[in-house]
Amino acid sequence: MRTSLTTAFRVFSASEFFLGAFIVIGHNVFHILPNEVPILFVLGLATVRLRDGRWSAMRLKRADSWLRIFLIALAAAALRIILGQFVVEPITGRYWPAPIAPALANEIAGNPRVAVLALLIVWTFAAFGEEIAYRGYLITRGADVGARSAVAYWVAMLLVSILFGYGHYYKGPSGIVDSGIAGLILGTAYLLAGRNLWAAILAHGFIDTFGVIAAFFGSS
Repeated sequence: MRTSLTTAFRVFSASEFFLGAFIVIGHNVFHILPNEVPILFVLGLATVRLRDGRWSAMRLKRADSWLRIFLIALAAAALRIILGQFVVEPITGRYWPAPIAPALANEIAGNPRVAVLALLIVWTFAAFGEEIAYRGYLITRGADVGARSAVAYWVAMLLVSILFGYGHYYKGPSGIVDSGIAGLILGTAYLLAGRNLWAAILAHGFIDTFGVIAAFFGSS
């Protein structure tokens, strides 16, 4: 559904999108800025509230059917895990080293305290923080440029998925590709759920929780 937006609004949104891209690349690739997630989280919540008048513009709102949101999130998480292990990793492994594990990953095995800390980070910084920053904020601003048409949302989702890949630049080339595909799946879940951000938040949390559990039992 197309929304009526002024040219000035769309131009300003394009500026915000490019600023967001600069923040992502500036931190992860050039290391000239602090971590992008807290910056985009605060910037997104502030500008969406000021410019749109409500946070529901990024679709952080109650679902009409929580069961539907849960099932979409679960399906997205399962797809991401299966593709990652059986398709993406084998293909990227032919060309590049395995992705570098995130902080704490090598300390989780058999350590309940570290595992609980990792789960806390997963559901706050990663699932909630990254989804607000990438899917909620950047996709919204990217879609603004195309007047929030259906096509504009899908194009914005593709661009944000590329940024999400570079948001995991520290993992190396294979990690960038893997995270970019994860971004595609999370973004698709967000859009298929009627742009309800909770679908992406839950999917992200499920994916990373699986990773923590696997690491704890020494399966990764």
